[in-house]
Amino acid sequence: MADFVGAVDQGTTSTRFMIFDHGGNEVARHQLEHEQILPQAGWVEHNPAEILERTVTVVRTAMQKANLGAQDLAALGITNQRETAVVWDRRSGRPYYNAIVWQDTRTDRIASALDRDGRGDVIRRKAGLPPATYFSGGKIQWILENVDGVREAAERGDAIFGNTDSWLLWNMTGGVDGGNHLTDVTNASRTMLMNLETLDWDDELLGFFNIPRSMLPEIRPSSDPNTYGVARWPGSLGGEVPLTGDLGDQQAATVGQVCFAPGEAKNTYGTGNFMLLNTGTELVRSENGLLTTVCYKFGDAAPVYALEGSIAVTGSAVQWLRDQLHIINEASESERLAAQVPDNGGVYFVPAFSGLFAPYWRSDARGAIVGLSRFNTSAHIARATLESICYQSRDVVDAMAQDSGVTLDVLKVDGGITANNLAMQIQADVLGVPVSQPVVAETTALGAAYAAGLAVGFWKNTDELRDNWNEAKRWEPQWSEEQRSEGYEKWKKAVERTFNWVDVD
Repeated sequence: MADFVGAVDQGTTSTRFMIFDHGGNEVARHQLEHEQILPQAGWVEHNPAEILERTVTVVRTAMQKANLGAQDLAALGITNQRETAVVWDRRSGRPYYNAIVWQDTRTDRIASALDRDGRGDVIRRKAGLPPATYFSGGKIQWILENVDGVREAAERGDAIFGNTDSWLLWNMTGGVDGGNHLTDVTNASRTMLMNLETLDWDDELLGFFNIPRSMLPEIRPSSDPNTYGVARWPGSLGGEVPLTGDLGDQQAATVGQVCFAPGEAKNTYGTGNFMLLNTGTELVRSENGLLTTVCYKFGDAAPVYALEGSIAVTGSAVQWLRDQLHIINEASESERLAAQVPDNGGVYFVPAFSGLFAPYWRSDARGAIVGLSRFNTSAHIARATLESICYQSRDVVDAMAQDSGVTLDVLKVDGGITANNLAMQIQADVLGVPVSQPVVAETTALGAAYAAGLAVGFWKNTDELRDNWNEAKRWEPQWSEEQRSEGYEKWKKAVERTFNWVDVD
């Protein structure tokens, strides 16, 4: 009998493959980064062929590290960077263009036009999303309008679209030799094209973007016993393994954090920050700048929805300190540098490099460092960077409380920045509630594994998954209420300084 479940975690900066046992413990992993392609200001792309090659390599290497074969895996799950759009030729398997990444802002004119003529209100009502450069629909439209031959290929049925989950699923299940063109409800809910009530592509929304329905993948549950197909990569797996789970990365992290009850929330600290609050089977429409999205759908059970606060730049702000400012050599050094000062010295950094996401949704905003004096050093800028991650999360927590009436007792956290003790302490201080990290910090891959394993009975139910969750560390707030209020008021003043910097038609 197979004793393990595997998960492909295709992220914004890297791809990893992880193997878990029945207790949710990591058995093996391998991870590789891929190139960030920046053709011009505001444009962010990835090479889909490179992502595919990296995925093959990490699967093969992790399997070899664990000395496992396909027969040892009960199932495979996939989780992925959402909203990153790939359009490829179903006959040749070649992409027509690089993947346009979720951070990319080239579609700002498309998004603003939707809001000007009232179509944006329809998108909000049907898809639960505001018109924004963030989501996939505008990216597909841009490729159709700007890459020679793609419109004609789409009309013929040759050009097909997917977020990176669909791109990998299609290739893993055969590619040009009968690969399955599929996605799950969580990824589909990030396109501005799926109706949240019907869980199907919406013809009116497709019409807004002039996208042929034939381009789109079939939508499946996140955990599907009927399978997404069989992964057959002889060079990686050494045999066939059923693909039974697919979740967008933030929904996968919510499952990995076992937030299965309404009112439970998690915050993932990655390239950006993403906080999800489980609202159960009820669709809660935000009035405070949050997204209404599908949290997960397990088999034939009713879909579970969530409110989401998406923050564009958090971990990537630390990378900016390293790669552009060169004030640190490694991301981990940000903690040591920031700890050299007791506070931010009056400095606030709003990293609105590609505008502001939730709860502001200001594509006209750009990054700003305010409050500088001759007194300030690189340590103050490093500390302001860590604080910016935490204050942006506070913005989202407050919006969630207003929309849902739920006040957090504790915030479950995961992702790379959680290794930064100072950042997590600041987060507890800024929020005024404890911050809790699980033993298995890679909850995104774990959630994809859980979805896949539930579908084949490797785990019987979500209660078994709850039993796997254990706290590794907790940070208690230390600031006074006066410190908390004063800091947050100055943060909001800093945010206002970033508005109206770019003219958006």
